[in-house]
Amino acid sequence: QVQLVESGGGLMQAGGSLRLSCAASGFDFSSSPMTWVRQAPGGGLEWVSGVNSGGDTTAYSESVKGRFVIARDNTRNALYLQMRNLKPEDTAVYFCAKSESGWSSGIYPGTWPRGQGTQVVVLS
Repeated sequence: QVQLVESGGGLMQAGGSLRLSCAASGFDFSSSPMTWVRQAPGGGLEWVSGVNSGGDTTAYSESVKGRFVIARDNTRNALYLQMRNLKPEDTAVYFCAKSESGWSSGIYPGTWPRGQGTQVVVLS
């Protein structure tokens, strides 16, 4: 059974940094691409970033490119999202998702399993 547990969210001032973590279990993590998606208040799920199974290829949405860095540690079954220069529009619940082909497409299909999320609030 796929289990994904996000952590690291919090309340930050604009311009600050946060590092989100995702602990994965119940599947072969090292063989699975992974993505981060987010859901802003009142909004839908938005694809943020993805990484291939080996961790050497990444993709980002235009809204976070240059500010966020996705990384993974296959020895720890862990996924990370380092967020810098946070903006109020980054306020959202952030989810990690076990992904499939198309992980870099910029689209989260909704069928990929995801965790419960971690809340990020950025104050202006």
